[in-house]
Amino acid sequence: MRKFIIASATLLAAGLATAASAQDGTTTGAAGGAITGAIVGGPIGAAVGGIAGAALGTAIDPPPAEVVTYVRQQPAPAPVVVERQVVVGEPIPETVVLTPVPEHREYSYAMVNDRRVIVDPKTHTVVQIIE
Repeated sequence: MRKFIIASATLLAAGLATAASAQDGTTTGAAGGAITGAIVGGPIGAAVGGIAGAALGTAIDPPPAEVVTYVRQQPAPAPVVVERQVVVGEPIPETVVLTPVPEHREYSYAMVNDRRVIVDPKTHTVVQIIE
């Protein structure tokens, strides 16, 4: 019975991974978590592992190296001070003026609380802090 459950979880995970390519991180995380959970804890472990894996799979991917290099080499934009800590995965206030990264319009940057941050301009979510 245990082998059947593991095999079923593996097939389900493989199906999920190919069916939702637009949500790669979430799907891969859910599939990996479900497989690991099934091996360790059976059907309940598969469910818990799938949920945990999906949450971890949606973690923010760092920007490409050329984006980081570009942001490091540019003159610092006008600094802005915000009253909260700047954290990867959290948005910065929409009042912060962002400077777009040429060739990579999906990234912008700013100088917030004396730190260069790379941001998703659509959501103002911090994707990387450059120390």
